[in-house]
Amino acid sequence: MVGGYFLGERGLSASDIVALFEKDPSALKKLAELLVTVPDIRLAIVEGVMREVATKRDLEALRKELQEYIDKRIAEVRSEIAEIRSELGRLGDRAARLEARVARLEGQVSLLIKIFIAFNVPILIGIIGILLKMVLAP
Repeated sequence: MVGGYFLGERGLSASDIVALFEKDPSALKKLAELLVTVPDIRLAIVEGVMREVATKRDLEALRKELQEYIDKRIAEVRSEIAEIRSELGRLGDRAARLEARVARLEGQVSLLIKIFIAFNVPILIGIIGILLKMVLAP
């Protein structure tokens, strides 16, 4: 009999013991304090915890992996920026060529208008003269 409870075949089961520790946090704390004083148990607990804890080596490997990932992404972004700059340069050249073509077309249209006027003004003056002669001369 321990603490008013019977141990043995018909006494407390493991789940009963766990339930008792859940009800009494101070008893659970006392058990943990007792367990860590036993070197083999303390070592087992530490090894179990260490499997879950990141070591300096783990952190260094993760840092290296992240740095490689970041460097790769930076290189990709720089490459894309270079491509965009190149494309902008090509577009600028194309725009300059288009501006030159438009300027030539403007000059040609202006010349066509002048030629049209040069040929048609005398004809129009002649027609006006003929019309005036017909109207004024009976």
